[in-house]
Amino acid sequence: MESTISRRNFLALTSLTAMGITLSKADVFANILKPNSKFGGVQIGAITYSFRSMPHDVDQLIQFCVDCNISAIELMGDPAEDFAGKPKAPFRMGPPTGGTPPRGAGGQPGGPPPGGGQRPANGQPQAGGMPQRPQMTDEQRKQMAEYAVQVAEWRKTVSMDKFKEVGKKFKKAGISIYAFKPNAFGANNTDAEVEYGMQAAKALGATSVTVELPTDPKQSQRLGDLAAKNQIFVGYHEHLQATDTLWDEALAQSPYNSMNLDCGHYIAAGGANTKASLLALIEAKHDRITSLHIKDRTNKERGQGNLAWGSGDTPLKEILLLMKEKKYKFPASVELEYEIPAGSNAIIEVTKCVAYCKALLG
Repeated sequence: MESTISRRNFLALTSLTAMGITLSKADVFANILKPNSKFGGVQIGAITYSFRSMPHDVDQLIQFCVDCNISAIELMGDPAEDFAGKPKAPFRMGPPTGGTPPRGAGGQPGGPPPGGGQRPANGQPQAGGMPQRPQMTDEQRKQMAEYAVQVAEWRKTVSMDKFKEVGKKFKKAGISIYAFKPNAFGANNTDAEVEYGMQAAKALGATSVTVELPTDPKQSQRLGDLAAKNQIFVGYHEHLQATDTLWDEALAQSPYNSMNLDCGHYIAAGGANTKASLLALIEAKHDRITSLHIKDRTNKERGQGNLAWGSGDTPLKEILLLMKEKKYKFPASVELEYEIPAGSNAIIEVTKCVAYCKALLG
């Protein structure tokens, strides 16, 4: 792993030098400078989609996490699958227009759909302001259909050894992988692909996979059944279709169906969704939540914007203090979706989000 010394690491090194202690770079990264984003008993993590603006491989992603003081992650599909030798996509599409960039290949804007992101079972963008990708030509659609077949064939035979190696790399750096989000859980993916994704997650050390909540309950039943077979949770993520009862059918279908509750999208949906109802939902469903996504969005009346933390309507303080008070063990994942200011980058902004959580939790 190429090492760059973050401000946090530089300060630690300076303190050691002042005490007359000298460590090699390897010693530093292997011991005292591992990230730690568990504050007050609450595990703060990040979905690696947050780094979509910075193309990366596995080793670069590890360094991003170290620099941001992130010790736990929800891993998008492409970095791990690329490391394991997934076929290369035939082309990359242009950036989407309007709204928040969707989670395309590896979470990178403009990536082809068969990469690390997810679409609902009907193949349409989730309701709630998700942007539209540029339309593909007939030839591009043909190429992508052929590519999907190539990926499915590759997934049938790929060894789990490379995924285990990725998991060990992150663990050595002090980072756990609690969830995995490859593009393998859609209605058009075979059962073999679904089980591949679940087994890859387990090889990485994850306890859950994540996917957008299907619009067809037959799909959440299928995923729940395969999750039970493979002994891993499926965390269903929502956008602006969020309601207090949105997950009820999926949760009733299988004990391995769970919630990947996006607190920012819930608030932005408006209507009956309020700060009080969000906290009540978390408390009521805490035993079926495998991870949260946290971001600061304004409510429907104020435009549903994604803002720098502390500027919107998501009750971030109340959510985190509830998790601390109740000793909830599921992680809260930083999801960087607000516009990165000029002169900044994703590492700086994710670091701010982590520090925001630390300040609230003590």
